[in-house]
Amino acid sequence: MFRTLPKLALALGVAPLAFAPFFAHAAEADEAPADTILVVGQNDKAISLEARGLSVSLGDEQFAGVNARNVEDLMKYAPDFFVRTRYAGDSNGVPGFRGTHSTQSARTLVMVDGFTVSNFLGNSFAYAPKWGVVGPGEVEQFDVVYGPYSARYAGNSMGGVVNITTRSPERTEAFATVQTMAQPYDQYGTHDTYWGYSAEAGFGFRQKDGPWSLRLSGRHFRNTGHPQMFYGLTPSTSGAQATPVTGSIVDPGQAIAGAPGTTTNPIFAAQSPARITQDQAKLRIGYDGDANGLGGVTGEILLAYWHNLDSQTAPDCYLRDASGSAKCDDLVSIGGQKYTASGANWSRTIRDELLAGLKVAADLSDAVTVQANLSTYQILRSDGFTSGTFTAGAANGAGRLARQGPTGWWSGELALTARLGGMELAGGGSANLYRTDVTNYTLANWRSDHGKAFSTRTFGKTRNLAAWAELRVPFDPVTLTLGARYEDWRAFDGGLTRLGTGTLAGQQLTGLYASRHATGFQPKAALEWALDPDTRVQLSLAKATRFPTVGELFQGSLNGDGTFSQDSFDPGLKPERSTDANLLVAHDFGPVKLTASGFWQRVKNTIFSFTGFNQNGVTTSTYKNIDLTRQYGLELIAEAHDVLLPGLDVDANAAWIDSVTLRNDAAPAAEGVQFPRIPRWRLNGNVRYRVAESVLVSIGVRYASRPNTDLLGLQRGDTYGYTSELFALDARVSWEVTDQLKVSAGVDNITNDRAWVYHPYPQRSFLLEAGWKL
Repeated sequence: MFRTLPKLALALGVAPLAFAPFFAHAAEADEAPADTILVVGQNDKAISLEARGLSVSLGDEQFAGVNARNVEDLMKYAPDFFVRTRYAGDSNGVPGFRGTHSTQSARTLVMVDGFTVSNFLGNSFAYAPKWGVVGPGEVEQFDVVYGPYSARYAGNSMGGVVNITTRSPERTEAFATVQTMAQPYDQYGTHDTYWGYSAEAGFGFRQKDGPWSLRLSGRHFRNTGHPQMFYGLTPSTSGAQATPVTGSIVDPGQAIAGAPGTTTNPIFAAQSPARITQDQAKLRIGYDGDANGLGGVTGEILLAYWHNLDSQTAPDCYLRDASGSAKCDDLVSIGGQKYTASGANWSRTIRDELLAGLKVAADLSDAVTVQANLSTYQILRSDGFTSGTFTAGAANGAGRLARQGPTGWWSGELALTARLGGMELAGGGSANLYRTDVTNYTLANWRSDHGKAFSTRTFGKTRNLAAWAELRVPFDPVTLTLGARYEDWRAFDGGLTRLGTGTLAGQQLTGLYASRHATGFQPKAALEWALDPDTRVQLSLAKATRFPTVGELFQGSLNGDGTFSQDSFDPGLKPERSTDANLLVAHDFGPVKLTASGFWQRVKNTIFSFTGFNQNGVTTSTYKNIDLTRQYGLELIAEAHDVLLPGLDVDANAAWIDSVTLRNDAAPAAEGVQFPRIPRWRLNGNVRYRVAESVLVSIGVRYASRPNTDLLGLQRGDTYGYTSELFALDARVSWEVTDQLKVSAGVDNITNDRAWVYHPYPQRSFLLEAGWKL
């Protein structure tokens, strides 16, 4: 507790800078008219999403204060929001809203220019949105809506919706940005500095007197991320000869609680640093007939390619034998006690992915607009090579291959909007298809698929058809929005294939699962009231249904005896069904705007991954339904511009969250316990001060109190294997050398705080950046 108090005090000391101007300027409120929609953040550009409930829009003003190595970093100070980014280049960055667990990836709908990049093939850290198709230098706007309050979005918006808008060229233009990054790292027996760099460039063209525009951009990214796993020795009673070793490390923090998945036994190695190489290329073609008097037709084609290589071929082995040689597997002894060292394998994962999208909008009349959107995201290649042991990795010995394909999704939408006097009536439909197919092979040489031998295969599909309608009616000073969404979901063609045993040895046996069908009716309502030109109140109500993903239903494995297992998946999962409410009150005090938000959510049949053991004593993680969970909380958000000092802008927010399991017949001991990985307190803030016309200095803070690590609330720690308290103090200095050239330097986690989300978060990290634009 005493370690926590200084961090909380420092976080509270930085964040309230936004609230001080409230008292200094409360009497200076201007009589400016309120926005038609209540949105936190930038005011000069319209939000690209339907703003129901808490809605945030971020642009260049906010981005200027952020050290952004990847595109998702641009949101790091958003209210009551986070992205689980473990290192720069992490492809498992799951976003979380309010009381959403940091591995509940299927509860967030993420789009790029309106095209879906959420990976609803599964629901875990391994199914994060495809952030990598966008570079931070091409982002114009980040819009975030909290909760499922608009009928336009699928039930996966139960947590919230994110849309990334990339820049559309206004003229002939070009840009280039280079970065270099470094992270000195010190944990257990690992002491190193990890380096990275990136280069991003783009070219844009817009017809001077015509409707066409084109933008071509690309990025090369290279970084080494710190180790994410640490391996513990397993006690052994083997009678075989063991090698005496030294160098193991015992973590007292683990020894106190002994969380499943970690160990109180000596730590003998760190997982290899992740050597990440990413290449991204994007083409965006736009047609804007509306701006050129050519019939009110607008359109866009987007093509984005993303290549990702994750090479982990250097596990850090702490053990040394009598000759001083590293020992990272086999039977070892320490002080006469025998242990088995295993797990520090080598791996290499290669992925090639493609996003293709087309959208068109046209005015059918002065009052009626139609919009159509079609996109696909295809995982063209996903090969995960892993060695069987550390020794096999070094000697190109035996291993295994997990190969995906065909895998990906298709999404389509059609919407019609009619403006009838002051009213607005909208409706439409959508459809999507998700498909996964993963085959596992055994390899003689873990680096090559030559001579691969089939082991297992899992496969399945889901599709969702939806129809929706919304009516927005102004009754000055009140605006009422009513909506409803109906979804028809089906899971089919799911199964698992393995090799036969005994008399069937060598034959492939396939188990198919019965198809599943479910529906969800999701009513919505919002009431917004302009009390006066400076004060607005909004009440939003909704129901949402989140259907199981392909991975939760079908992405299974086998037991140790070769029989089909129900571990890691459940073909009988029920959909999650939530009831939601959000009350917002916002008031402008001249240069200061305060927004207070209260939210409540009740979810039936929450899908969650339980940790346990199968009949062979193997640890498994199984998706099951929790009967009933509930969360509610309060948020206070402050935005201040040119306060106390000219050029001083502050964004700060604080949230208190109570998220508990109300009923869980499968594990009654979890009832009444705070839901895992949900902190009671979360604070984010960013202060930006222009010390000179060309120089901007910013300080950012991120804080989250220590949550439970497990469903029963028994595991609370501040070391590897736990979800810990988070405190990060960041700083950045930017200098506009000329109108075309800007350089900046930044540091994240200045105090070098060590935080964990089972895996370690980054320690103190440095960033240098130079950007040029034409």
